[in-house]
Amino acid sequence: MTKDQKNEVIEALKEKFSQYNNFYVTDTESLSVEQVGKLRRACFDKQVEMKVAKNTLIKKALESLDSEKYAGVYDSLHKVTALMFSENPKEPALIISSFRKDSKGERPVMKAAFINGDVYMGDNNLVTLTKIKTKNELIGEVIGLLQSPAKRVIAALLQNAEKKAETATAE
Repeated sequence: MTKDQKNEVIEALKEKFSQYNNFYVTDTESLSVEQVGKLRRACFDKQVEMKVAKNTLIKKALESLDSEKYAGVYDSLHKVTALMFSENPKEPALIISSFRKDSKGERPVMKAAFINGDVYMGDNNLVTLTKIKTKNELIGEVIGLLQSPAKRVIAALLQNAEKKAETATAE
């Protein structure tokens, strides 16, 4: 790979890291070509971008953006690395989990996840990340909680109005 090609890869990675607040660093080393293709299709179906790059180029891209912000990710950059970029912080975790179930394996391994500025190191955090609530889910819960008392008041008013109507027609 020439220096110009390496610089192109670094620039492309910088663009992805700037575009997404969430990315996962995974190890796909022992997956077959067929399995990697299947994983890529699963990512594509869920609007998750998957990129494979050399660890040194990934590190250079991260360091040139914000060396301190991404410092927690550097230790995960070893072996074969596939990056998964997503707007939804839990979608890559769900993809990895379902891929493992379907293939009855332990790969791909989540080496690290960068979620809205926080770093989650190690595959043991995968289950936790599948349960993380997205911004839209949290907003939905808050709206549901706010609507609940109003619904009760309206139901009570309607019930009271029905009773008055029944009383009026009975008279």
